[in-house]
Amino acid sequence: MIETESLILDKAKFSDWKDMYENVWSQPESAKYMLWNITRSEEDAKIRIMKTIAFQKDHDTYLVYKKAGGRAIGFAGVEKIRPYVYQETGICLGPDYVGKGLGRQIVQGLIRYCKETFGAKEFIYSTREENKASNGLAKSLGFTMISSTPKTDIRDGHCYNYLRYSLKL
Repeated sequence: MIETESLILDKAKFSDWKDMYENVWSQPESAKYMLWNITRSEEDAKIRIMKTIAFQKDHDTYLVYKKAGGRAIGFAGVEKIRPYVYQETGICLGPDYVGKGLGRQIVQGLIRYCKETFGAKEFIYSTREENKASNGLAKSLGFTMISSTPKTDIRDGHCYNYLRYSLKL
């Protein structure tokens, strides 16, 4: 579990399916910069939460919960890519929770977790160039851009630049 000022990052429970469906998975805005498609039914959301729970058993990924009320409002995770180097594996919040400083709390919480748990010396953050809020967050936290790679979204053929940022810890 990772705790920030107003969030808790923790492993999913089956009962989270409804919050994730309503707040994130059914929202086109949430999927816009991600590599997944929206979930279109409550039954599919129940299947998705079971897959999420199974995946989280072997990965450092979490749902994001508001401390006040305990609702699941997003997800985030990290992985080791080299000794002492960790990267986020996707950070996503429902559209009602964007622009409120919660992304900053998540990134700072993941960095702190990697430093304290694994002795991380570098943290990598990635985003699409067109995701202005995410790029602004990286820059405001002191990240330096290390690469820009042209990519194509397999869902719709949209071309974009994939930016990677580094922060020495």
